[in-house]
Amino acid sequence: MNSSAKPYMNPYLAGVCLGLVLTASFLILGTGLGASSGIARIAAAIEGWFLPEHTANTTYFGAWGKHPLDYYLVYMFIGTIIGGLISAVGEKRLSFQLEKGKLCSSWKRIRFALIGGLLVGYASRLAQGCTSGQALTGGAVLLTGSLVFLICLFASGYATAYFVRRQWDD
Repeated sequence: MNSSAKPYMNPYLAGVCLGLVLTASFLILGTGLGASSGIARIAAAIEGWFLPEHTANTTYFGAWGKHPLDYYLVYMFIGTIIGGLISAVGEKRLSFQLEKGKLCSSWKRIRFALIGGLLVGYASRLAQGCTSGQALTGGAVLLTGSLVFLICLFASGYATAYFVRRQWDD
């Protein structure tokens, strides 16, 4: 991180702000937050540019019609990227780096990150939602399944950390 960068926002204040954004989403859009549907619809649009007939005839992408980008989560996803970029530039935190422990090679870290990202992306589409939608939106309306999911998510994260902790600095 750049030495002239400002300190990060207080996490409690950030949580309140996120709650306000979620509340605004419910009031304005009538629905909550999420990300994976936006990414999937962008993939459908890209595939549709190259293989329009194939895309239209697939069970998954074809159900979204000829205009898969006409969906609020596409714009929410794009806005999140643009907002994060503006924030990073404005706070002088924009840098390209690979975070890893001393004992983990760069290629191993990249390989694990790609495999993990593909698995999480596939699972989120299989479940018809991502962790942010499940945790934020489902948790906000106190859905039992979402609360159980959150407990399982954190428990599995701690359990997984046990097996990979040797790759990072002590």
